[in-house]
Amino acid sequence: MRWNDLNEESCPVARGLSVIGDRWTMLVLRDCFQGVRRFDAFQKRLGITRHVLADRLRKLESAGVLERKQYQERPPRYEYRLTEKGLALHPVLVTLIKWTETWDPLGDGNSPHLRDRDTGERLDPVLVDAGSGRPLTHRSFRRPQAARPDD
Repeated sequence: MRWNDLNEESCPVARGLSVIGDRWTMLVLRDCFQGVRRFDAFQKRLGITRHVLADRLRKLESAGVLERKQYQERPPRYEYRLTEKGLALHPVLVTLIKWTETWDPLGDGNSPHLRDRDTGERLDPVLVDAGSGRPLTHRSFRRPQAARPDD
């Protein structure tokens, strides 16, 4: 499986990684969810080279995760906003944050835990089935069936 061909794989994990599967992309998305929209602000917060940042923003835009909107004409300047497809990645980031806080927390106790916007209380997100409301674990799923030649 070649990295550049992941978007053509039948596996949804491989196809998803073709969009968000590198460290800079996930950090760009984290910043988007924190309200960062402009190129210079991304670069300053991330310490990323202009070339790499431009490449990641371009890929997220072409994948429909971000949309670029002009906010200034002379010189032309753009900001990047999450699309509906991009906003749908929020649970991925929340799950990653919870996993990291559980399995690889900062030793000094200063991990930025997820907090409720209104109360400030710590949140403990869980993945649940929308139909039944049951929590989902690795044991909740059937193994995918191999495709049969006549399907």
